[in-house]
Amino acid sequence: MGVDSADQAGYRRRRDRLLQDYAAIPPGAPVRLKKRTSNLFRTRRPVTTPGLDVTGFDGVLSVDPVARTAEVQGMTTYEHLLDVTLAHGLAPLVVPQLKTITLGGAVTGLGIESTSFRNGLPHESVLEMDVLTGDGRVVTATPEGEHAALYFGFPNSYGTLGYALRLTIELEPVHPYVRLAHVPFRSADELFAAMDEVVREQRWQGEPVRFVDATAFSEDELYLTLGFWADGAPYVSDYTGMEIFYRSLQTRREDYLTARDYYWRWDTDWFWCSRAFGAQNPRIRRLWPKRYLRSDAYWKLIGLEARYHVGERLDRAKGKPPAERVVQDVEVPIARAADFHTWLARETGIQPIWACPLRQRDPATTWDLYVMDSEITYVNFGFWSTVPLAPGQADGHHNRRIEQKVQELGGRKSLYSTSYYGEDEFWSLYGGEAYAQLKKEYDPQGRLLDLYSKTVRRH
Repeated sequence: MGVDSADQAGYRRRRDRLLQDYAAIPPGAPVRLKKRTSNLFRTRRPVTTPGLDVTGFDGVLSVDPVARTAEVQGMTTYEHLLDVTLAHGLAPLVVPQLKTITLGGAVTGLGIESTSFRNGLPHESVLEMDVLTGDGRVVTATPEGEHAALYFGFPNSYGTLGYALRLTIELEPVHPYVRLAHVPFRSADELFAAMDEVVREQRWQGEPVRFVDATAFSEDELYLTLGFWADGAPYVSDYTGMEIFYRSLQTRREDYLTARDYYWRWDTDWFWCSRAFGAQNPRIRRLWPKRYLRSDAYWKLIGLEARYHVGERLDRAKGKPPAERVVQDVEVPIARAADFHTWLARETGIQPIWACPLRQRDPATTWDLYVMDSEITYVNFGFWSTVPLAPGQADGHHNRRIEQKVQELGGRKSLYSTSYYGEDEFWSLYGGEAYAQLKKEYDPQGRLLDLYSKTVRRH
């Protein structure tokens, strides 16, 4: 499918209208987007002013199956994007786990999945992007040219430099099926040693490995999940109904999924977070409409809980101690991954824990706001739970200790959730000097929040 001139003309009309809407916002008034969905877990201040309506920037403008590229609007969800590219036998190089994550959101806020050990993070496969900047322009940022600094500084900026309206991304070929091997381990040391070897060799027992992640149910029950492309399958499992994917790791050593179901294997139960809503109870699950077995449905329930605090009040009535929400993704060098896993399990009791290896795709590139050592493999740990607070411990106690431990081990954390860094510490970790230059160039009047104000909890 080549460029559709009607789609391109429609995109230009929406872009020009958005520029007019931006210019109409009074000076000094906060600027934000009007969005249907969010995958952020930060506590945000209430905003009463209307947001910029970017809902029209949703859709794939074109797919070039020969060049293996797609031109995509920034508010397009990965669910929509993947459906379009799969029709051409292609997929984005990294498909984050939740269906309603948008392409623009994954690029400005980072994203990761089981292809990240070979493809890095979503922004590394962006060829160019149109960005609505804080000073009210739309500029095209590429690795070379006038706006190259914005191209390399946009990832991890979380909309504080501007918003991606259109992106051209690389795609890769897919096969109809994915064969999975769930390899059990009895210790974190053994698991991460095996993961390190698979990442370096990109093979397991002589076969090319295309997907790698791991799940730890306890300190001595861990599974390395390896994915291999397959052109046929003796059967396919379905984890969009009564069966639950993460539980299958404990009972199956091999499994087969369609390519699409593999990419969304975690979305049906939001990894394992659906258990908080009773959706894993077989009696409740039978009555739960299948169309609501998906992450955005649980997200709406989270929003209701944040508004009405029903669960919190029930726990208090039962005499349970107050608990702190610990929702984080952090990256630690693989040489220290076992140390971090053991520490986290013992200090918080959170389980299961997800672990996913990643390496920077191009060792010669520097992404200014999220600098990684391109010579080493990192492990992303995802953990989403609550941890009881002992008497005298304030909310934020556990999250702050995790931040300190990650920094001690040479890692860093994603900023989609609440952070507690001091300002000097934060800018030393997240490209303070480069960010200041970009802010001066693309948002000199401070129409958008700065990165620290937007992502770190103020007390």
